[in-house]
Amino acid sequence: MDRSQKADSVAQLNEVFSQAGVVVVTRNLGLSVAQSTELRTKMREAGASYKVAKNRLAKLALDGTDYAGIADHLNGPTALAYSEDPVAAAKVAVEFAKTNDKLEIVGGSMGATVLDEAGVKALASMPSLDELRGKIVGLVNAPATKVVQLVNAPASKLARVFGAYAATEAA
Repeated sequence: MDRSQKADSVAQLNEVFSQAGVVVVTRNLGLSVAQSTELRTKMREAGASYKVAKNRLAKLALDGTDYAGIADHLNGPTALAYSEDPVAAAKVAVEFAKTNDKLEIVGGSMGATVLDEAGVKALASMPSLDELRGKIVGLVNAPATKVVQLVNAPASKLARVFGAYAATEAA
């Protein structure tokens, strides 16, 4: 990498850190190309990204961002998982690490809050933004559905009573 490529890489990483909702630092302990591709695919499906970056360049890109606290985690063969959704990257990284012992969760950060491995796992156990939106929509729709059922219930009961009287008179 020449100097201009390094400067571009630092600028790109700095932009990532300024837009990300969460950054998870992982340690690569010998992932194969197929495993790495599988992880990247899962990240993409969840709306997250996974990037291997040189630690020195990542530390330079962290300066002046809320994620400066994760610089201590950047040593050895590391990679960064990040997403705008505060849960997506952590959830995919933790799920992949459960099934693959060659990926280790080192730590991460959610804004200025630095997380250790346990913090990232706790974050991954939370529902995603889409799941929360679905629950809220369900809660908002539930009372309206119940109101409609209650309004229609007396009318349907009356209809059944009239139907029963009509059936007894006809017999």
